[in-house]
Amino acid sequence: MAFDWFKRKAKNITTSTDEKKDVPKGLWHQTPSGKIVEHDELRRNSYVSPEDGFHVRIGSAEFFEILFDEGKFTELDAHVESIDILNFKDTKPYKDRLKEVRAKTKLTDSIRNAVGTVKGTEMVVSCMDFAFIGGSLGSVMGEKIRRAVDYCIANKLPYMIICQSGGARMQEATYSLMQLAKVQAKLAQLSEAGLLYIAYLCDPTFGGITASFAMTADIIMAEPGALIGFAGPRVIRETIGRDLPEGFQTSEFLQEKGFVDFIVKRTEIKDTVAKTVNLLAVNA
Repeated sequence: MAFDWFKRKAKNITTSTDEKKDVPKGLWHQTPSGKIVEHDELRRNSYVSPEDGFHVRIGSAEFFEILFDEGKFTELDAHVESIDILNFKDTKPYKDRLKEVRAKTKLTDSIRNAVGTVKGTEMVVSCMDFAFIGGSLGSVMGEKIRRAVDYCIANKLPYMIICQSGGARMQEATYSLMQLAKVQAKLAQLSEAGLLYIAYLCDPTFGGITASFAMTADIIMAEPGALIGFAGPRVIRETIGRDLPEGFQTSEFLQEKGFVDFIVKRTEIKDTVAKTVNLLAVNA
């Protein structure tokens, strides 16, 4: 016999433990320090917690909204997609993994290209999406960056990459690693054309991304507190058998060691990028 101990009825309202509804997702966000922030307030502050300055991880849609004037831009190469070149399978076939993540994220791959104006200056921005297989570097990311660079050269525009990635995509093996040389070759052409390249490193930026084009920009900016490195701190600690310095691999640590030029809050990134482009960009 079942007892409705936790059910009450009053003024045509019925509630019970089995009927309780969760608060809709996305209305509130809790930072690592325990601060609770309303989503709308977080969005107005460029997804930075006004309580403690924590930079909530965001994707290309949010970054484009923050950077481009009035949030308006034209997406380039939107329909370039990865294929399962190697018929790779780990816990599931790569083609199935791609199908699932595309359905979940509504993205075609781990990077998007866009052209628009930033404080009135036209430029191209490529932004990685960590939600798509950890923002991993695959053949499509390499190809999209190549096309973005070609667009910049053809139209004499400055270029920016927003990095947030765990590194190379293992499901594409050597094809993934080949993109490092491919991207570096295209960025060399961008430099030869006298065009500016800015990298903005977000949390996390690791693996082959850090080992290549994230660290070869004319200007390297980073979000406060972002983790940036090649291997993770746990792997390094176990390898060398020693405790790591406090703040190891944070953007502040890398700036102190000379690997990062500026720490830039997300709330200030639009103004900082615009000023940098206006000061340093060279019209070919």
